[in-house]
Amino acid sequence: MVNEDGSVSDIPDLGPLPQRITVDSEQVRRLIADQFPHLADLPIEPVANGGWDNWTFHLGPERLVRLPSAAEYALAVDKEHRWLPALAARLPLPIPAPVAKGKPDAGYPYPWSIYRWLDGDRASVDRIADPVRFAIDLAEFLAALQSVDAAVGPQPGVHNWFRGGTLRTYDKNVERALVELDGHVDAELVREIWASALDACWDGVDRWFHGDIAEGNLLLADGQLVAVIDFGTCGVGDPACDLAIAWTLLTADGRQAFRDRLSVDDATWARGRGWALWKTLATCSYTFEDPEDAEEFASAQRVLGEILSEYTVGAVTKPRP
Repeated sequence: MVNEDGSVSDIPDLGPLPQRITVDSEQVRRLIADQFPHLADLPIEPVANGGWDNWTFHLGPERLVRLPSAAEYALAVDKEHRWLPALAARLPLPIPAPVAKGKPDAGYPYPWSIYRWLDGDRASVDRIADPVRFAIDLAEFLAALQSVDAAVGPQPGVHNWFRGGTLRTYDKNVERALVELDGHVDAELVREIWASALDACWDGVDRWFHGDIAEGNLLLADGQLVAVIDFGTCGVGDPACDLAIAWTLLTADGRQAFRDRLSVDDATWARGRGWALWKTLATCSYTFEDPEDAEEFASAQRVLGEILSEYTVGAVTKPRP
């Protein structure tokens, strides 16, 4: 946290990456048969691009099984079952609906979940029919989410990797990435943008946030936004973390429409840019030396260029009254 005198204390240590376990279809089939025998006859297949935090499987055509891949990710299970039904009633787009919660057993150590399957295509620049309409629809969703009463919502913590808290949590990660990317990025400019994000004040009013508004968690149908999934990093706090998508996916026109609809002030926009910068630097640092990750590295470089350019040319404008 940042004290009144500007000093920093109680900054959590993110520690090493979680130790993930693997899960296959046979394990899921056994868990379903043991705990939900009425569903045992349904086919089970891995979901393509099923994510990192959870192993995901189709359970017939209408359900999804999500099994945390590490103990840290399992902390989100109870949170999702408690809060998603309450949030769903207040949001303009479908979100995952928990159907049942599974228990750990001798072969799998964490709680797990069954959800209703939400159909749609993963969002990407080439799939979005109208970039400005998409940006406004997403902003409408986030505005509705932020309007939900946050009084007793989950505060930032290990359960969501401190999303909604101070960006200073990620300061060492940014510096480490800059060392690893030495000669591949404009480190001086990156540090300037990062410093501006750290210095941007938050009003301190807790609001709900998703925590991982990203391509894979936004679903399209006919090029339009139709659902938002994966609330494992949700919580209440500073919602600036949800603005990172403005640089990682939206076009310049879409970014402005997104900001206008959310009435984002300069400080919040700077923090949002900081979240996008941290996320993009992390992607660059773990992909730039591996030829198999060349496409992902190129995409991250493009986003980084967008962040640096937007900051440098002063493209940030004040929201309309």
